Amino acid sequence: MSDFLSSPASRTYVSQRLRLHYVDWGNPEAPPLLLLHGGRDHCRNWDWIAQALCDKWHVIAPDLRGHGDSAHSPDGRYTMEAFVYDLAQLIHQQGLAPLNIVAHSLGGNIALRYTGLYPENVRRLVAIEGLGPSPRQLAKQAAIPAFEKMRTWIDEQRAMSSRQPRRYACVEEAFERMMQENPHLSPERARHLTVHGMSQNEDGSYSWKFDNYVRVFPPVDLPQAELEQLWQRITCPTLLVYGKQSWASNPAEDGRARHFRNAQVSLYDNAGHWVHHDRHDDFVTEIEQFLADE
Repeated sequence: MSDFLSSPASRTYVSQRLRLHYVDWGNPEAPPLLLLHGGRDHCRNWDWIAQALCDKWHVIAPDLRGHGDSAHSPDGRYTMEAFVYDLAQLIHQQGLAPLNIVAHSLGGNIALRYTGLYPENVRRLVAIEGLGPSPRQLAKQAAIPAFEKMRTWIDEQRAMSSRQPRRYACVEEAFERMMQENPHLSPERARHLTVHGMSQNEDGSYSWKFDNYVRVFPPVDLPQAELEQLWQRITCPTLLVYGKQSWASNPAEDGRARHFRNAQVSLYDNAGHWVHHDRHDDFVTEIEQFLADE
């Protein structure tokens, strides 16, 4: 890989008056490949994947609103429609369509919705554990009255308004926290994610970059039947990736895979929720082949 590609260029774009950040790994003459991170994460989560693919692809990785170096929503609300709009704006403004997308968790959920809205804009899609709650979890949520969901959301938002970002005395302390939360990560990766995921406060302490309000899920979203209609509109080849040791439900077993026209489920042993970290080499090999297939 060329030396100038060893670090990406930092760029910004505007969506709903928010200045949002993304990194660009160069090679603009190559086909576009967008990498979309998950909740409470950041774009530099993709550095190892980007470095493996940027010789063949024009790799772009955005920070979601409220994450990384992107602006926080002034009202503290983070809805799925806002995330989808941000993605649509980046693709529109940078003229990336038709493009390929690899996305993780929350990013996968966003990418699946976008692809259902604009199936002509996506050539191939890889979603790592991005389908959202399992049917069992959805059934539990459906049993909760709407008024109770709304009251809970108000209580959580109010509680978050008084919650200050956690402060760490040093990066090493935050690194130890990262290792506790993600036991599958190697120390090298955990440290890299920690360094790029933190900012230093005025008093010299460190805090995570993501907005605390992203912890609170909106009380209202698309009904599951309408979300499944979006999945059914996806026409491009789709790879649904899952880790056998993850908490997430396997869509090949719970029935959700049947809502896709052209999808396959890839299950990785010895992997948790972050398959692209836990089984990096095998994951890169698979998506290189998947993206290259015609």
